Amino acid sequence: MRYFYKMKLLPLVFCVILFTAMTSDTKSIYHNGWIDFNKNNKKDVFEDSTAPLEARVQNLIDLMNVNEKTCQLATLYGFARVLEDELPNEKWKQRVWKDGIANIDEHLNTIWNQEKTHTKYAYPFSTHAEAINKVQKWFVEETRLGIPVDFTNEAIHGLCHEKATPLPAPIGIGSTWNKNLVKQAGEMVGREAKALGYTNVYAPILDVARDQRWGRVLESYGESPFHVAEMGKAMTLGIQEQGVASTLKHFAVYSIPKGARDGDARTDPHVAPREMFQLHLYPFKRVIKEVNPMGIMSSYNDYDGEPITASRYFLTELLREKYGFKGYVVSDSEAVEYVYEKHHVADSYKEAVRQVIEAGLNVRTTFRTPESFIEPLRELIANGELSMQTIDARVADVLRVKFKLGLFDNPYVTNPKEADKLVHTKEAESLSKQINRESLVLLKNENNTLPLNLNKLNNILVTGPLANEVSFTYSRYGPAFNPSVSVFQGIKNYAGSKASVVYEKGCEIVDKDWPESEIISTPLTELEQESINAAVKKAEQSDVIIAVVGEDDKRVGETMSRTSLGLPGRQQQSVQALYATGKPVILVLINGQPLTINWENKYLPAILEAWFPSAAAGEVVAETLFGDYNPGGKLSVTFPKTVGQIPLNFPFKPGSQAGQPGKGPNGYGNTRVLGPLFPFGYGLSYTTFIYSDLKLSALKIKSQANLTVSFKVKNTGKYAGDEIVQLYVKDRVSSVTTYESVLRGFDRIHLKPNEEKTVEFTLKPDDLAILDKNMNWTVEPGMFKIMVGSSSVDIRLESDFEVY
Repeated sequence: MRYFYKMKLLPLVFCVILFTAMTSDTKSIYHNGWIDFNKNNKKDVFEDSTAPLEARVQNLIDLMNVNEKTCQLATLYGFARVLEDELPNEKWKQRVWKDGIANIDEHLNTIWNQEKTHTKYAYPFSTHAEAINKVQKWFVEETRLGIPVDFTNEAIHGLCHEKATPLPAPIGIGSTWNKNLVKQAGEMVGREAKALGYTNVYAPILDVARDQRWGRVLESYGESPFHVAEMGKAMTLGIQEQGVASTLKHFAVYSIPKGARDGDARTDPHVAPREMFQLHLYPFKRVIKEVNPMGIMSSYNDYDGEPITASRYFLTELLREKYGFKGYVVSDSEAVEYVYEKHHVADSYKEAVRQVIEAGLNVRTTFRTPESFIEPLRELIANGELSMQTIDARVADVLRVKFKLGLFDNPYVTNPKEADKLVHTKEAESLSKQINRESLVLLKNENNTLPLNLNKLNNILVTGPLANEVSFTYSRYGPAFNPSVSVFQGIKNYAGSKASVVYEKGCEIVDKDWPESEIISTPLTELEQESINAAVKKAEQSDVIIAVVGEDDKRVGETMSRTSLGLPGRQQQSVQALYATGKPVILVLINGQPLTINWENKYLPAILEAWFPSAAAGEVVAETLFGDYNPGGKLSVTFPKTVGQIPLNFPFKPGSQAGQPGKGPNGYGNTRVLGPLFPFGYGLSYTTFIYSDLKLSALKIKSQANLTVSFKVKNTGKYAGDEIVQLYVKDRVSSVTTYESVLRGFDRIHLKPNEEKTVEFTLKPDDLAILDKNMNWTVEPGMFKIMVGSSSVDIRLESDFEVY
């Protein structure tokens, strides 16, 4: 892999130091430049780092028995999930992993809201690296063939480990539109994983979020497949350049369950075949072909009645044969079990196991013992229901990744003490804070209400159920126990002695009847009215009101799709009462999905979208509200005005999101609310930008030629700021109906006042290709329209060119 550093061989001196406590028998397996994994006192081909990769894989498979092979097809979930022990002990010799294991997931990482996972071996970081070495050492020395373990972990919000560097939610990362910054984030995640002993991380998520009600919009980069592909490519590159595998999820068509209701069944995505390829598979195809990720997580949904994890078409024909994936596939939790329990396409669990292995699954991963998969797998082999040829092929995929990761050349963290210097550094924290800044999207700023002038304010009220809350800065899929700053505390710290900053909650996140109260309204209770009144009383004595509202971690996430997208509970009533005081109300949104804030947008002068920021939440919001930072993020998802408009997203087919005729044979009146609240690609700034001088390298090109598009952007305001320039393409006439326009380029550029820069994009043939009538990707001859602008609807420059 060209993206991996070459692994250094384990020096003899280091071996002597690291393993002085070993017995003479185990010490003898460590030689200068190689390890005798199978303990036969000779260097086998698989132990020879100079041998060809495929020769090493085949040699090891030839040496393995059935028990050892089947153990390489299952995950052992780490401490407090399935594994009862923090470190190896004698009981392990009686467990199935005495013959090895494919990977160990989330071992000793500590999950912030799962107390059972908290362990003394997570922190200091060097303690964890040493503990992972001890576990790895057991597998190398105590199993017959000594096959090393691939240590996996979650990493979409930063590495899921105690005190690792946190990142904002992926929807915030997506709102940065900054590929260079995202690549740096991937490098940070990979570096921290490597230092701690993790060799494979489950990131990024490439699901395209097409239904705003879906709870996991929070964990996606956005709704445009091109944007998701670019963000995912940058993250994957960063991770793998550190010598750590990136496992993409969730393959495939996972992000659009019927009506966004992702319950236990996880079935029935309503997606047409062409739409599946053009929207949902596009990011996976691009990242696999362009970056060569080492892992894929198969999803537990079906597509058109066929469970993905039991589908040979998806896991073998499409993923491997067409896209060229060469890593190994792990199942999402319960994906195998659901083939029998939910999808009912197998009459027994054992039959489900047979189906997924035949389909192309490599490793079963779920919160059950590995025996629960390995034992029926062995029975299937013994009964002749699964061939050894199939088993060998699945095992080879797993071993191939382990060889590429260098686990057979150096299975250990070489210098555990270095972890204390490499994880959560000052530089990493600075990077995290910058990603938080760039994720902020200014949705409204009437009459330049923002930035606020602290010198002209005496009394500031910070109110709302999320104003003094930090739970949203943590994630099940991110670091634990980092100190976080609430928005109230951040503003209070920023103001210092210059202004009085007071807090009043005003209301809770939700009322006691929520979510039923979204469809049947109930009157405010006496306590709720008193809470709102208390906030109003303080508001009347304030110069400005900063209302921090939205969703918390119990209102958004996996399985938590919503019925409505309004502010939950009594939050709108609270904001309306604050507005009635006549004092300016600045809205700060903390949320994981687009919200239908129609009233708020109509009446409040300024709205700042913060998504789910990480630990620096209060600091970055404060410096943005008061002008030390100029927000430049853009929406990567469309904000609808009501759930009645859904699906409403980008890209879309001509007429599918159209207006309503006022005249003609069908023009009988006005029956619906039209248009988005905020469109895809939208975001304001404290400054202004003008676009000019659009140039194309040619006005006529052949179908396999590149086209260069250039233009100028100038900052015409008084603040330095970032502009996210966006390039859209429209196929004017095609053999099948195509999207109204598609995103095909973007860049985030920083400009000082009066500064001008030239921006250049190169369109490649694939950027113009469509799926034709025969479902082949084709660049058809004809006219194309180039559109450059500040959002999908704010187009500043246009031009046409012809493909012949």
